[in-house]
This record gives sequence, C-alpha cells and structure tokens, in this order.
Amino acid sequence: MTTVVLDVSVIVKWVFADRAEESHSFQALQILQLIKEARLAVVQPPHWLAEVAAVIARLDPSRARRAVSLLDALELPVITDSEVYQKACDLSASLAQPVFDTLYHAVALYKPGTVLITADERYYRQAHTIGRIVRSHDFVPSAR
Repeated sequence: MTTVVLDVSVIVKWVFADRAEESHSFQALQILQLIKEARLAVVQPPHWLAEVAAVIARLDPSRARRAVSLLDALELPVITDSEVYQKACDLSASLAQPVFDTLYHAVALYKPGTVLITADERYYRQAHTIGRIVRSHDFVPSAR
C-alpha cells in the first residue's frame, strides 16, 4: 500500500471543493476516497490539523468548527521524531521556505517509501529535485 503525506494545500481542497478557485479538487477528493477505503495510508507531521484549521478559519469561519471535527475524526497518524524536525530545518534553510511547510516533506523523506502530495506549485517547483514529492493532480497510487 502506498503511504503519503498530505500538505494543507490538498486537505483544504476537501473542505472547499465547491469553490471554483480550488483547482484539482476532484483529484484531492479521489485521494480522500482512497484513504477512506484503506487503499492509501497517510502519515502527517504533528501540526497538520492546526495549520488546516487556521487556513479554513481564515477562508470561511462558518465551516471551520465542523471541518476540524471531521478531519480530526480521520485520526491520521503523526510522526514526531526529532529527526523530522532536523530535516525540516535543513529543508527550510536550503529552500527558503517556512518550517511549517517543510515539515510535510521532512515526514515523507523520513518514512521509507512515503511521498508528499502537494497542490502548492511554488513549493513543488522549489523542492521537486529533492524527491519524494508529487503534485496532487499528478498522483497515481501504486497498484500494490
């Protein structure tokens, strides 16, 4: 089974799939369906839910409480190993990106066989040469 890390840019598409400005929402919803069917494993950095909550509350406060409850109910596992934080700091320095953004990629790099799925084109352009990252609209789960 494929294991992925999902950054905020993908998860927010689940909540705002009805908004025209959220391109590639269909692909993000397909990823969610694979998770619900236990055909895709997920592991996250510890701050993922707080960051998603902050984005949702900023974009549409009326959806925030319900969305956070539903996302929390997914009980996505997190990795808190200090090596992940160290790698995130290294990525932050080399890519000139905030640690909160690089933590997702650091988890993917830390856990063997794991890939970061992102809809953040700016981050992808800067980080794709490091590897273990794919754009949400390009993601194809393995057949295993």
